Amino acid sequence: MKFLQKVLVPALIVGVVSVAAADRAEAQAAIKIDGSSTVFPVSEAFAEEFQISKRGKVRVTVGMSGTGGGFKKFCRGEIDMSNASRPILAEEMEVCRKNGIKYIELPVAFDALTVVVNPKNNWVKGNSMTVADLRKMWEPAAQGRISQWKQVRAEWPAERLMLFGPGADSGTFDYFTEAVMGRAKSSRGDFTASEDDNTLVQGVENNKSALGYFGFAYYAAHKDKLRAVAIDGGKGPVLPSVENVINGTYLPLSRPLFVYVKESSAARPEVREFVQFMMTQGAALVSEVGYVPLPDSAYKLAWQHFNNKKLGSVFGGHPKVGITIDQLLAMEAKL
Repeated sequence: MKFLQKVLVPALIVGVVSVAAADRAEAQAAIKIDGSSTVFPVSEAFAEEFQISKRGKVRVTVGMSGTGGGFKKFCRGEIDMSNASRPILAEEMEVCRKNGIKYIELPVAFDALTVVVNPKNNWVKGNSMTVADLRKMWEPAAQGRISQWKQVRAEWPAERLMLFGPGADSGTFDYFTEAVMGRAKSSRGDFTASEDDNTLVQGVENNKSALGYFGFAYYAAHKDKLRAVAIDGGKGPVLPSVENVINGTYLPLSRPLFVYVKESSAARPEVREFVQFMMTQGAALVSEVGYVPLPDSAYKLAWQHFNNKKLGSVFGGHPKVGITIDQLLAMEAKL
């Protein structure tokens, strides 16, 4: 699975063409994408296959500065499309408005945000934790106070608690803190943070007493070296999986993934063709990189919204935690 294998490579290369190739391709039409590291594998797969289909006539570059970092560039008009692992926030919408940037919101996949431990961890029995356990580990009050696993649950050992998570510009950080703490960006600060999910993967792989969280595709690419934790959101522990996202039981850490397209860019033929490619041929690539594709009806509706220039976000700047695929489709149908 060639795209899944790409996830294993540290994302120092954030484009699908080299600098030398880019220099040679100055005459090509170009599409600039940036944003979420979670959405990066999906967008990279879209970009590579689309470029092959266009026989070198279009160059697509994909950056990975985090959801928040991507929206900053997007709302300044620097890029054509922004990848996001959460919907655009009210304050980001306002920056776009002030800069005259209008956009079309396109859901492209669903993710099971995954909590992982090292396989040598032999105390998280039954592979499960409650949301309350996660809150006790990650809440701001835990900083300087909760430093051992035993302080989370009495039956766990006095092993050092080593935490790895996305940085503050990450949509995954926003979503996790909203889902677990009830408030976005509410988190202790004394953990190893990175916008590169590969760094987080390696941190948990190399430390017996580590715990981290990131998108499901990064777990799927390393599941022989990581152990996913079943999360009990109040109805019993549920493991992250494609099936549990589809049936709506993996809550509250199941979430939609998005691509935002700048209205002025959408008028360009190469951008329109790329969006059409994503909406008509992208489902298989979404599956290949380890995420959950949307139903065909969802992609057809998104393509219709693109053609009709349906601007803005169905979330109104206020993302909802624990939304299911069916709920997202119902919201999109009302746009």
